[in-house]
Amino acid sequence: MFLRFRKFSMNHSFFLFGPRGTGKSTLLKKKFDPSKCLWLDLLDTKVEDRFLHHPEDLYAVVNGLDENMTHVIIDEIQKVPKLLDEVHRLIEEKNKIFVLTGSSARKLKHGGANLLAGRAFVYSLYALSCFELKNTFDLGQALHFGTLPKIFSLESDEDRSEFLRSYIDVYLKEEIWNEQIVRKLQPFRKFLEVAAQCNGKIINYANIARDVGVDDKTIKEYFIILEDTMIGFFLEPYHHSFRKRLAEKPKFYFFDPGVVRGLSRRLSIPLTPKTAAFGEAFEHYIITEFVRLKGYFQPDYRLSFILTAGDVEVDLVVERPGKQLLCIEIKSSEMIHDSDISSFIRITKDIENCEAIVLSQDPFMKKIDHVTCYPWKQGLAHCFPEVNQEG
Repeated sequence: MFLRFRKFSMNHSFFLFGPRGTGKSTLLKKKFDPSKCLWLDLLDTKVEDRFLHHPEDLYAVVNGLDENMTHVIIDEIQKVPKLLDEVHRLIEEKNKIFVLTGSSARKLKHGGANLLAGRAFVYSLYALSCFELKNTFDLGQALHFGTLPKIFSLESDEDRSEFLRSYIDVYLKEEIWNEQIVRKLQPFRKFLEVAAQCNGKIINYANIARDVGVDDKTIKEYFIILEDTMIGFFLEPYHHSFRKRLAEKPKFYFFDPGVVRGLSRRLSIPLTPKTAAFGEAFEHYIITEFVRLKGYFQPDYRLSFILTAGDVEVDLVVERPGKQLLCIEIKSSEMIHDSDISSFIRITKDIENCEAIVLSQDPFMKKIDHVTCYPWKQGLAHCFPEVNQEG
């Protein structure tokens, strides 16, 4: 069991959301005394079927618990959203704490589910951070196979590849097809492959629609499905105005590098340093680390990117309330020269009250013009000093 940064209240009801396989159940089993918890696993078809047809039975079950049973844990709550009405009533009437996990927010967001009107906190759990993995972390493995916890119990690359392929099949079967999120699975399957190949690039809905053989509107809906089922996230372009932020096309990133490689059928292709593919995978990984650490330590931070009319890009922009705007260039190079970041130097000089940094594989911290260049892991710790206070 790895150290997890996710902290939550032990004395207040909460949702714990996260993609499948990120370790939600494992974490809760470690944190909560099983002798004091009623655990309902809705992935168990018998349990799901019971409460799907009789959600009101939850009230009677909880009403019959001994006083020493302080917590009710419901795993994969999105399977039976109607249970939330009963949970709401029980929170009001009974002295029990409810913990509700989910790997998809779609049925809750789009089905008018009762989200408990603020009576439950909302937390997220992600794939493992390099700081959670500590000495177990290996960059090459993280870029190729990602950092889902199961990966680290497998002994061979063949097993890791098979796990990721199975993970994708389970996602398609249980999150998409069984929940009837799409009418036809084959176009969505094709979309997943194309979207994975476009990972980290500005979304061109028309091009993807043409490749998949559906219309633009369907592609937009498919991306929302990925976001709702927590398989990925949008990165919006930066503007001073929030209204303008939504007016331009975003990028889309899958939540884990290994899942991207599985979806794009690249698991059998080695990732070679100093290639474009390696650089893209490295940038993707660093951005997912920012998403994870932001979620754990700085939820008020806002992430975006800059692309100028002249195609000069700032890979990541972090808006930090009460602090300077943080602009980040991500390079997989093992040595950073002035010429490597000349465009980044130029554009960040024009951004008022900006801290500009580079994260790379260069082992030495250095200063070039106004830009501070960090070894990538040291740079992450600079942005999130909380990681040094954990464990």
